[in-house]
This record gives sequence, C-alpha cells and structure tokens, in this order.
Amino acid sequence: MARILAIEDNPTNLELMAYLLRAFGYEVLEATDGEVGLAVARRERPDLIICDVQMPGVDGYEVARQLKSDPTLRMIPLLAITALAMVGDRDKVLAAGFDGYIAKPLTPQTFVQQVAAFLQPNQRITSKISRAGASRISASITAPVHA
Repeated sequence: MARILAIEDNPTNLELMAYLLRAFGYEVLEATDGEVGLAVARRERPDLIICDVQMPGVDGYEVARQLKSDPTLRMIPLLAITALAMVGDRDKVLAAGFDGYIAKPLTPQTFVQQVAAFLQPNQRITSKISRAGASRISASITAPVHA
C-alpha cells in the first residue's frame, strides 16, 4: 500500500484529500503547513507527496526546493494542488520542481486517479471503489473546495 503525504493548510481541503485517498485504500500522512510537511517527509519517506502551493510561511515552492535538493527525497513524486489557474502558472509550478499539477477545486470523481498516475504501478490500488460508494462520497461533498 502506498503512503501519501498531503500538505495543505486548509483543513477542509486536507480532510477531503485524506478521505478520498483512504476510501481507495491508501495510507495518508497529513501536514497542515510546509514546515511540518518537510519534517514528516524526512522522517517517513512517503511514496508520494501532494502539496498546496499557496501556504503561509513555508509555501509549496519552498517545499519543492527543499525536497528536490535533498538527495534522499528528490525521487519522491511531488504533486502541486493549487487554485493558481492563470496562463503560465502550471509551467511555473512544474519549473519549481513539482512533478505534476492538480487544479482546485478538486473533483472527487477523478482526484484519486490523478494522484495514482504518479505512483509506481505496483503501488496503485487496483480495486476500484464501488459505484455506490463513489456516489456516497460525491453526495457527502456539498461544494467545491478552493484555496
């Protein structure tokens, strides 16, 4: 089972990401800011890291810089989760060291598949959540989550 670290300062976004990933069988580590996220990454060495770009203090760009400059962590796939949607933002995020980009608001029906695409094939959960389960997840989410 893959271990995924989610770094997100918005509690609602963090809860949603963790809930969806756990529903599909992934182990989720959580951090509410970049500094804690870096410490967890160094200690736990997750299989993948999802990181918000816009956070106070240590932002996603600094997280990417530190992770990609550390020889023991640089190979961990790093995904940006961001509401930045202007022309050039995606390129800026990828140039900063992120390996991929998922735009907010998150789409519960596709989020886990987007994340799993960055895992090694043997780390992906192959069993799919039931259609009824996916409907319950979607129904439990009342509005798109931004920021």
